[in-house]
Amino acid sequence: MPRRLRFGDIAPWAVTALAAIGAIVLGLVALGAGAAAPATPPGAETAAAAAPPGSASPTAARVGAPENTTAYDIAALRQIDVWSVTPGIPVDDAPFAPTTGELATPLTAAPIFADPAGQPLGYLPRDAAYGGTVVPVVERQSHWVKVLLAGRQGVPPDGNPAQAVGWLRAADIELTPVTAYVEVHLADHTIDIVSASGVERVASDFAWGQPSTPTPVGRTFVMLTRVVPEFAYTQGHPLVYLGVQSATMAGFDGGTVAVTAFHYYRERSGANSFGCIYLDGPATDRLAQLPPRTPVVVYP
Repeated sequence: MPRRLRFGDIAPWAVTALAAIGAIVLGLVALGAGAAAPATPPGAETAAAAAPPGSASPTAARVGAPENTTAYDIAALRQIDVWSVTPGIPVDDAPFAPTTGELATPLTAAPIFADPAGQPLGYLPRDAAYGGTVVPVVERQSHWVKVLLAGRQGVPPDGNPAQAVGWLRAADIELTPVTAYVEVHLADHTIDIVSASGVERVASDFAWGQPSTPTPVGRTFVMLTRVVPEFAYTQGHPLVYLGVQSATMAGFDGGTVAVTAFHYYRERSGANSFGCIYLDGPATDRLAQLPPRTPVVVYP
């Protein structure tokens, strides 16, 4: 399958629940709401990379919607993050399309729009305890960028929990290049890191989601990376949390979210997880070296 994400200037998966009290259950991971976020992203990459062969870098902005210079009361808006459920927010309608190869960081709290012609539905903070504030750009116009977001439009079984997207005003953000992205092929059982240096095979087997709790497919991003010593089954390896949640589970163990993650587990082959991707130690540690915000695309 062709690689379609841009970078440079551009199995079963276990559900990761962000519960108020961290819980440990076989094949599931919970992240305490009171835990502090890491001060420095592990393995942060700072050098810009050139685009791979056959990939434009970056995608040129088109004129698009007119500029919006309205000053909004951020205090009157809800924060969009992993905990939020925002019925009006769109879900990604092109989950395997290229990104622009750029990342958007809000200069301060930035209003988020379902579409540039509407009113803001919430805001993206500059910093958040569980990350998700530096986000991949999937479309760029002169005055607007469309980005991937943490949080959900709805909660299963009745709502749509697929990867959320939204629009930010170009004046509210700064753009930086993507230096690498992760490509997962469930059918081939492979995980690669793609960068200007080439394609690095990270795993040639792993566990993914069982049919009743499938691993979400499409584009997403690394939201947060954290070592949780209390989760003995990880054997001290980090958990790499993604910006997308379970299609079938509203939450776990009393929590209100069900986040996908890459993490270590002793049984790591076949469709036997709750949606997270189970890996061996070296593969988990390598993915944990990528900075939060790194784009990830999961193919069926």
